[in-house]
Amino acid sequence: MRTTTAWQAHGPTTRLHRVTIPRRDLRRDDIAVRVDHCGVCHSDLHAIRAHRGEEPLVPGHEFTGVVTDTGPDVTRFRVGDPVAVGNIVDSCGTCAPCAAGQENFCRGFPTLTYGGADRHDGSTTLGGYSREYVLRDRFAHLLPAGLDPAAAAPLMCAGITVWEPLRALGVGPGTRVAVSGLGGLGHLAVKFAAALGAEVSVISRSADRATEAARLGAHDLVVSTDPDRMAAARDRFDVLIDTIPVPHDLGPYLRLVAVDGTLSHLGHLGTVTVETMDLLIGRKKLSSAGSGGLPATAAMLDFCAARGITADVEVLPSARVADALDRLDRNDVRHRFVLDLSDLG
Repeated sequence: MRTTTAWQAHGPTTRLHRVTIPRRDLRRDDIAVRVDHCGVCHSDLHAIRAHRGEEPLVPGHEFTGVVTDTGPDVTRFRVGDPVAVGNIVDSCGTCAPCAAGQENFCRGFPTLTYGGADRHDGSTTLGGYSREYVLRDRFAHLLPAGLDPAAAAPLMCAGITVWEPLRALGVGPGTRVAVSGLGGLGHLAVKFAAALGAEVSVISRSADRATEAARLGAHDLVVSTDPDRMAAARDRFDVLIDTIPVPHDLGPYLRLVAVDGTLSHLGHLGTVTVETMDLLIGRKKLSSAGSGGLPATAAMLDFCAARGITADVEVLPSARVADALDRLDRNDVRHRFVLDLSDLG
């Protein structure tokens, strides 16, 4: 059994502890990855807040690093290759979603990068706030040349989470897209939609975000606290990507969606209440999405490499993980924290 150093939660506090954790010996189709950079996601914070210590919790599910070892059947990677890993590290491989390249919707449940159950031995998966990770080679992606490893790490969760619905909804030239919430998911949704050729607007509570929205590629900013601006934008957008990470009323946002348009609700995972009339008037659709399959993730990375798109990040030594989590809780980040794991040795 291999071991590595990691930051582990011991209850619902952001004060994580530096510990030694096990990593499995490589199976025939495994690779070992030295984790160099790991993004800090809102779902990490939620998992820590809900943690009661029944199982070990090492967060982190969007990371980049370098291959350090390979199993005997691995042909896709060699030692020294730069790689990127997202929030899924295995799936059944045989169900209809897996066969369609949507391993994220695996009917046998995909194995999550942390907090999941290994499909072979049932052990709890421990995440990327660590110096090494071991996974099946097919769930790692070669990191394209030219992408900064730190700024590319959030592409593997935040990026693919917004990429899949944008592509599924056919966003491109002539599409009017709005993005609500300008955090880790939202700022990448703006970059992607603009690069796909859409006319992009940002919906924000404050007009102060107009300069930032324009820098990211938006054409306009709609102030959600201004009734006149919201009324003027009614029925305007073909696609609205909602990345707001807290519970909120969807009604005002649905009213901005055009006839036959779609609101894709991504930010808050939980119960929502919708007035049927907000869908009925305009034949509007409410959808959601989560993560992405392997083909879509590979396509996203190629697109980002071709267009020079990465996340806007603030990189911190991993020893400051508590600072990152506490500031994320206060929304004090533009736009994604990334941990530098080199201080773990």
